[in-house]
Formats: sequence, structure tokens, C-alpha cells
Amino acid sequence: MPLFERMRQWARTLKRDVLTPYLAARDPRVPWYAKAVAACVAVYALSPIDLIPDFIPILGYLDDLVIVPLGIWLAIRLIPPFVLEEHRQAAVARHQQRPKSWVGAAIILGLWGLAGGAMVWWLMH
Repeated sequence: MPLFERMRQWARTLKRDVLTPYLAARDPRVPWYAKAVAACVAVYALSPIDLIPDFIPILGYLDDLVIVPLGIWLAIRLIPPFVLEEHRQAAVARHQQRPKSWVGAAIILGLWGLAGGAMVWWLMH
């Protein structure tokens, strides 16, 4: 399988597995240490504080591209297989039922456009 196709497959799997540890961490059959790893990964992923600040070119985002996926992988490895499969199915079902808001997307894109325009205006003056 070509490298690009393997990376696409890995990205799809990671997208599905981002929600899986969250759902599994709320299950009483999951050991405390798996719940702790899942919580740490969630806190790190959502925290504005990184090990390497994002404003440092390349390295700032590299830690997010390495640490978060490795944390998800570790959390998934610590969850019992039968529980993991149950929550993977729930994550897939939840992802498919997720509502899509084109109005919300348009608002976000509009805000980014305004911010970009303001930045260009500021740099020109």
C-alpha cells in the first residue's frame, strides 16, 4: 500500500479513535490507569499550554502531531478489548449522527476572513 494511502487510513482511524477513549473513560469496566491516560490526553489536547509553544515554527505543531496521537494510542491499548470495541462502535455511530451546520461553518469562515482582512489592512497602514 502506498505511503499516502496508509496515512489516509491512519488519519481515518485516529479520527474515529479520538472519541473512543472519552466514551470508554466513563465506563466502570475500564481500569483507573486507562482513564487517567485518556484524561491526560484530553487535557493536553485541549489545553492552551503546550510543551513546545505553537508560535515556534514547525516544532510548535510537531508536538501536537506526535504527543496527542501517541497518547490516544496508549489509552486505547490500556482499555480492555471487548470494552474498546463496544465504545468504538458507539463513537462511529455518534460521529455519523453528528449534525452539520453550514450556517455555523459560514460564520467561522467569515470571522477568519474578517481577521485576515484586518491583518492585511493593519500591515498596509
